[in-house]
Amino acid sequence: MHSEDPVRLSLIIGSTREGRFGPTVARWFLRLAREHQGVEVDVIDLADTELPDRIVEESPLPAQVAELAPRLAEADAFVVITPEYNRSFPAPLKTAIDWFHEEWAAKPVGFVSYGGVSGGMHAVQHLRSVFAELRATSIRENVCFPNYWDGFDADGGWPKDARGSAEAAGGLLDELTWWARALRTHRGAEPLPS
Repeated sequence: MHSEDPVRLSLIIGSTREGRFGPTVARWFLRLAREHQGVEVDVIDLADTELPDRIVEESPLPAQVAELAPRLAEADAFVVITPEYNRSFPAPLKTAIDWFHEEWAAKPVGFVSYGGVSGGMHAVQHLRSVFAELRATSIRENVCFPNYWDGFDADGGWPKDARGSAEAAGGLLDELTWWARALRTHRGAEPLPS
């Protein structure tokens, strides 16, 4: 593939709780990602995937996992939208990550987080180590929303610091697409050593 080919980005909404804020964050980021040149976005809402939370290696692959696998495999890069629950990320997100292995390898991962004072950065810190184990490359740039409930209008209008948030998202997308193209080219030329 040439660098002119669009970067296939999977935007993963990591929370499945009722009343979650993740879809609001995802809609905002999706708009910016679609405006970013050279990016195609596939939104994966874990609330819609209904992945089983019990992983049994010897069993046949569950249908929900088999359906999601090609979407992740086709991605050149990932952005994970995550809240912070108890200083970490949601259990359904960990389950989704653990069902897959090769799909993550040698691909960049960016994070958009939200939470209390930390803005979800404790969750991101944990996610970086999980993705490193799966041989994905987490990028430095991220977007976080501390005390997110104060950062938006009463109707959920995005966000009060629209310019700063958009600049942070732009930096994330710039770095993510750079890594995505570089790693896509290298994966095509030489497989990742096992």
